[in-house]
Amino acid sequence: MSENIKAMIMKKKLLSAAVISMMSLGAMAQANRSNTSTTENRSHVIIKGGLNLANISVTPNGRVDEANAISTFHAGIGLDLPLSEYFSIQPGLLYTGKGAKTQLGKEGNAFYYRATSNPMYLELPVNFVGKVPLTQTLNFYIGAGPYAAMGITGKNKVDTYTLGVHRSSSSNIVYSNDDPTTTQEENYGYGKIKRFDYGVNGVAGLEFTRFTLGASYGHGLVNINSGTDNTANDKGKNRVWSFTLGLKL
Repeated sequence: MSENIKAMIMKKKLLSAAVISMMSLGAMAQANRSNTSTTENRSHVIIKGGLNLANISVTPNGRVDEANAISTFHAGIGLDLPLSEYFSIQPGLLYTGKGAKTQLGKEGNAFYYRATSNPMYLELPVNFVGKVPLTQTLNFYIGAGPYAAMGITGKNKVDTYTLGVHRSSSSNIVYSNDDPTTTQEENYGYGKIKRFDYGVNGVAGLEFTRFTLGASYGHGLVNINSGTDNTANDKGKNRVWSFTLGLKL
């Protein structure tokens, strides 16, 4: 069986598992909502989306070069499942962008170079959240939790200016077929990145009656460069700030 066919089968299985998981959690949320009489302690489905400021760590201790950040986006669905009056668990399913850029010079200069990598992932975060009531209709929330993500598409773009001549090229991101349950990475090679990413999130924001405003930080634990060791240091790992508007249903 070819590597492409294996990758397609794995992708379909994981997509199916993600959809089934969210449908099951949605059914649980609906059941909990129908059995709860108070608005303060009932489950909600949250449609969400917003801005990502993505980067990749460039030093062994995990620091990033702010000049390498790119703007991208995220969109998806989340659930708020109360554990008590002040605590809840919030799983989600997001289509989210990550990546970084490398730039030499500035636009308008005689020589200018910019290379941008923007992989797009299907991500499953699960955050444990504490809530502090500020008014009868407004809560402050803060929390953290793990995430797992699978790269499904994305683009590499290169723009150059040389003495007024502009050249631009674009190519699809190629993922290696690493097995998330083992340390093996099939089909790795130059120019590829690992298909699977995982890490931890920190979240905080405001929860109103019908919508939410929040910010989160995703700290990747996988060195996304194909053929590299995750445990050696913190270089080459995803770092993403996200700013989110959510609509509660």
